[in-house]
Amino acid sequence: MANTDQKKLEEFELIHWIQQQAGSGEHLSLGIGDDCSIQPQKAERDLLTSVDLLIEDIHFKRQWTNMFDLGRKSAAVNISDIAAMGGTPLSLFLGIGRPRTISDSEIKELLSGFLTEAKTYGVVLTGGDSCSSPGPLMISVTVQGEAASGEAICRQGASYGDAIYVSGSLGDSALALHQLQQGQQPDPFLNQRFHTPAPQVPLGQELAKRHLATAMLDVSDGLLADLGHILDASEVGAELNLSEIPLSTPFKKALASDATLIDLALAGGEDYELVFTSPLKDLDQLIHLPHVVTRIGSISQKSGLRIRHSNGDLYHCQRGGFDHFSRQR
Repeated sequence: MANTDQKKLEEFELIHWIQQQAGSGEHLSLGIGDDCSIQPQKAERDLLTSVDLLIEDIHFKRQWTNMFDLGRKSAAVNISDIAAMGGTPLSLFLGIGRPRTISDSEIKELLSGFLTEAKTYGVVLTGGDSCSSPGPLMISVTVQGEAASGEAICRQGASYGDAIYVSGSLGDSALALHQLQQGQQPDPFLNQRFHTPAPQVPLGQELAKRHLATAMLDVSDGLLADLGHILDASEVGAELNLSEIPLSTPFKKALASDATLIDLALAGGEDYELVFTSPLKDLDQLIHLPHVVTRIGSISQKSGLRIRHSNGDLYHCQRGGFDHFSRQR
C-alpha cells in the first residue's frame, strides 16, 4: 500500500525537480524556470511560450463571477506572462474540461470573453481542445509571443544597487477576494481588478525596447513571492520600503479600518502588475512610460528580503505568497 503520510513537494520544489529531469534542448535559449521559455527564431526574433491552468474552486468560483469575465481573465493572466518578458503576444491555445452541468450558452459566454480579451491585445486564438470533465471546470491556456533576439527580460539579471519598481497599485485583487470570502460586496474598482485584470503589455515592451529593466516578473503569486523569484535567480537580496508600496484609494480606505490588510498588498497575489529592477534610480520621474511605476526599494548584497518601516524598523509580513500545493484561494 502506498504511504499517504509522505510529505508532498511544494509547488516550486516540484517545478525545480521537473526542470532537472527535463533538461533543455539546442533549440532553446531558455527552458523551464521563468514566465516563458525562449526559442530563437529566424529574422532575429525569439519565440516566447507559457502555459497556465485555471481550475474551478482553486483559481475561481463561478458564484463570484460571470462566464464572460472568466473568459477574459483566462486570456489576460496568460498574456501577462508575455508582458513580464517584455514581449509581444501573438497566439493563444485554449483547452476546456467541461462539466455536464455547464450549458452551451455558458461555454459560448466564456469563449466570447476569452476572444474579447485576446482581440484587445491583438492576439489570435490559434487552436485548442475540449473534453468533458467529471468534476470542476478546468481551463488550460497556452500563450505564444515574440521578442527581439536577446531582449526578453528574464528573472535573473538584478544587480546590487538596482532600484526595485512596481507598476500600478498592489493588493486590490486580494482585497476583493478577502471581502468576497467575508460575504461582502467589493468596491467596483476592486471587483474589476479581481475579475478582469489588465496585463501590462505596453509597459513591458517599452522596458525591453529601451533596455530599462535588468529583471522582471508579473505579480501573480504576490509581490514578496514574485520578487523572491527574482532574488533567487539573480542571487541577490533586497530591501523594501513599506511606506512606498503603491495603494489605490479603495485599498487605503479599507486599510484605515484594519491595518493588517497591508499584508494583502505584499503577498495577496493576482495583481498582474510588473515588478522589475533597474539601474536607474529615478525611472518613475525622468522617463515617460505607458503606465505609472513606483520605486519601492533596492537590491542589496545581503541575501534575503527585508521590509522596513519609514523609521528603519523591520516589518514582518504574516502572509506567504500563493502556492498551489499548500493552500487554496
